[in-house]
Amino acid sequence: MARRAALAAGVATGVLVLGAGGYLTADAYDVVPGFVTLEPVPDPPLPFPTVPGAVEAPGLEPVLDEVDPSAPVPDAAELTALAEAAADHVWMGDSVGIVVADQLTGEVLVDLDGDQPHTPASTAKVATGAAALSALGPDATLTTSVVQGAGGRLVLVGGGDIMLAAGAGDPEATNGRAGLADLAVEVTRELRLAGVTEVTLGVDDTLFSGPQAAPGWDEDVIRLGYVAPVTALAVNIAKTRDEPYPPRHADPSLHTGETFAALLREQGIAVTGTVGREAVPAGARTVGAVESAPMREVVRYALHTSDNAVTEALGRMVALERGLPASFQGATRAVLAELVRLGLDTDGAVLADTSGLAEGSLLPPALLVDLVLHAADPQNAALLPAVVDLPVAGWQGTLAGRFGSPPASGLVRAKTGSLPGVTSLAGTVTTSSGRSLVFAVIADDTPPGGQLGPSRVIDTFVQQLAGCSCDLPG
Repeated sequence: MARRAALAAGVATGVLVLGAGGYLTADAYDVVPGFVTLEPVPDPPLPFPTVPGAVEAPGLEPVLDEVDPSAPVPDAAELTALAEAAADHVWMGDSVGIVVADQLTGEVLVDLDGDQPHTPASTAKVATGAAALSALGPDATLTTSVVQGAGGRLVLVGGGDIMLAAGAGDPEATNGRAGLADLAVEVTRELRLAGVTEVTLGVDDTLFSGPQAAPGWDEDVIRLGYVAPVTALAVNIAKTRDEPYPPRHADPSLHTGETFAALLREQGIAVTGTVGREAVPAGARTVGAVESAPMREVVRYALHTSDNAVTEALGRMVALERGLPASFQGATRAVLAELVRLGLDTDGAVLADTSGLAEGSLLPPALLVDLVLHAADPQNAALLPAVVDLPVAGWQGTLAGRFGSPPASGLVRAKTGSLPGVTSLAGTVTTSSGRSLVFAVIADDTPPGGQLGPSRVIDTFVQQLAGCSCDLPG
């Protein structure tokens, strides 16, 4: 099977990390006495201090070595034999799709059922992340604002940021970049300038529409914390506790409004009545606003944590950008349409939601490989975070505890996927000889017993792609 578009050979993407460094600075203040003064003339100033030794900033060091275009391409027949052995493993079940391609040329080296749709689980988040970067741009931010109607009538308006901080915003954080406490200070300043000390408060979360839970979600996924009700306004992704998967607030928008009301009271503004849903009044003026982290960081957060709620919000923002309703139906249509806009073949692709959590989503492994190839193309710089910000094996996110040994440790970037009966992995791996490969593996009919077994098979196969002579488990 020929790949839809081959990448230009010889181009590689490097990720750089700047080590922490310090610099010494000094300020000199020259005080000159006036012409008319009874004060004695001061002693001559001390010499300007000299820095005893400059601290040299460390240089840029690549996390991964650049791919050498002259590195040998692995033998396709050998890789196919490895893939067939993995697909035939008893822990993988009877429905397996595997595609491996050379990143620099796009040449397909392995194709086992690659064009057949399979349940992707959370590898679908790669598609949503790339669609968000493409449609909105990597520098786009989401605005949460407060508007004032007549007198003290305030409305907190959701703009799609569900990672608001309950307190002050943190400029170094993604979850919590925009802070409700900062917003309260800004709004209070505007109110006092207008002589307003008593207000009512409502929330407007109508940016998103339709049901807040997908039809394909199990009834208990919100209660168990795997996802939050999808709204345009939430504090800390609607978590009730600071844990990866705590129960979520049943109404994230109203919880955010109540949190903001308490912050206004702390600033000395009386908030009367109860917080409810309210449309933005006609002629209202904006009295405060805060901005989320840029889209590239939000996508990175979603890929690293595999957070379903954040990814669902991203899908709705894609829908809005492309003129579709910000609902489950609009978001899934928009994400697939964005892949088509990028020139990808979406035949057989179906999305029931944009996070991969719902039953009914289907993606061909070949589409995931094509998407990573496309995002890795230097001509598509806006999409690059969808590749370089995938979790790194043995280090980050959902891959922190996997591939802990050579040769794949640190040389795999991939998105995990796991549902009952489904285990998947898609991303890139650098071989021991320096060649970069793109792969997607989906096993969506695994036998009972959990996903540890299929994950071990897939991890061993990817280790083999990297150059390991290890045998499959079991």
